[in-house]
Order: sequence, then C-alpha cells, then structure tokens
Amino acid sequence: MSAAPNYEQAGDLKIGQVGIANLRIRTLDIARLGDEMRERVQRAPALFRRAAVIVDFGGLTSLPSVEDARALLAALRDAGVIPVALAYGTSENDKLAEALDLPTLAKFRAQYERAGGETTAPAPVPTTAIPEPHAAPAPAPVIATSAAEPGLVLATPVRSGQQVYAEQRDLTVVGTVGAGAEVMADGSVHIYGSLRGRALAGAQGNTQARIFCQEFHAELVAVAGHYIVADEAPAHLIGKPVQVWLDHETLRIAALD
Repeated sequence: MSAAPNYEQAGDLKIGQVGIANLRIRTLDIARLGDEMRERVQRAPALFRRAAVIVDFGGLTSLPSVEDARALLAALRDAGVIPVALAYGTSENDKLAEALDLPTLAKFRAQYERAGGETTAPAPVPTTAIPEPHAAPAPAPVIATSAAEPGLVLATPVRSGQQVYAEQRDLTVVGTVGAGAEVMADGSVHIYGSLRGRALAGAQGNTQARIFCQEFHAELVAVAGHYIVADEAPAHLIGKPVQVWLDHETLRIAALD
C-alpha cells in the first residue's frame, strides 16, 4: 500500500512591506560614491553596516556600462553595505540588472515620480530596521493598514526589533518606541512617549508629513526621504518634546512649545 502524498510545503512564501535603503545615483563617480557610503557607515554603524541597499540609476542621463556598474557594486560592498537590487527603470535597466544578476524592485522609484513624468531626486534614506552585526531574532511582522481606514493608534509600546507601518494614513503610538524599533507612516507619526528607535513619516513622498514625540532620543528620523541620524541631531533637543518637518528639502527639528 503506497504512502499518502504529502502536500505540505517545506517553506511559506509571503510578500510583505519591506523597508530598504535606496541609493539614488546622481553622478557616476565610483570612488566618491564609495567614500560617501563609507562615511555613512562609520558615522552610524548600527544603521548602515551591512545594510541592504537598492541602487537607483534613474538620476543619470544614461545607464552605466556593465563593467562600471559592477565596479560601483564592489565599491559599495567594500564601504560596508550590501547592494541587493536595482530600482526599476527602462528595459535597458532591466537588461543591466540581469547582467549583474540582480532583481529590479519597482517601489523604490515611486517617491521620485510626479504627475506628467517629471522626476526629482531627494536625498536617499534608509527605511529599514537594520540589524546589528550580531543579528537579533527575526522582527515581529509588520502591521500594514489600508487606505480606507482612519489613522492607526497603538496603545502598546513598540519594542526592539518590531516594525510598524501605517499605509496611507497617520500613525499614533501612545507608548514608547524602543531602541532598535521602527515606526513608519505615509502620513504623520505621533509618539506620546519616548522615541529611541527610528521614525519615518511621509514614506511615500508626502512632504507635508511631520513627526511629533514627547521625548526625543531617536536613532533616525526621516520625512519624505530626507533623514537625520542620532549624531546629527541638535544636542540641546535630546530628551525634549520635539517636532520634525521638511522645509524646502531640509529636515528641521525644533522643540514643541
């Protein structure tokens, strides 16, 4: 008598919301790009060391050759990050990605596109909970929301390793956001406690979004692709109630009155 067939899969494949740093190439100066990335890694190693990076050639007038693209990927790896894909573009971009044995990811060009086809190039931003060199256990699943619902309110703290994403709305955290945690919203982020992790507002390019918190100790804050890491934040605002907003492509942090 034959054994019953086993239809159970060995692995479950799920598509989720993933935040990854996007490097928009404006000038194909491989040495300079490598030096800039190395400086970022040295300045904020907990955020950038071994960080997954999407390489976006959409800011160039023409694509690099396969040889130049390979040299750039090698320079980025040498600087301490890991290029994992190219941002989507033309059919020639797809061919370049294939030659490099990399996938293309569509979402990483969306924030640069305007109606009518005009593009802009904001500063790149890491939008991921990047593990330390000795990785912690896998983070909790992302909490994603739908555009038809009101703002998302969390009554519990967001702990280290957790990531929360409010799609097409604001996010309010009643408690704290711990070190190593990440909160992200397409709208504004409101934190009625201590912010010790990362907070990202305007994740899909909303330049009017803001971040508010009652006690500022953030590892990183970002609005619409523009970010500041802990070492760049004004020292006199540490531990204070603050708001973060974008002013003509410059990220501002100020005390709340």
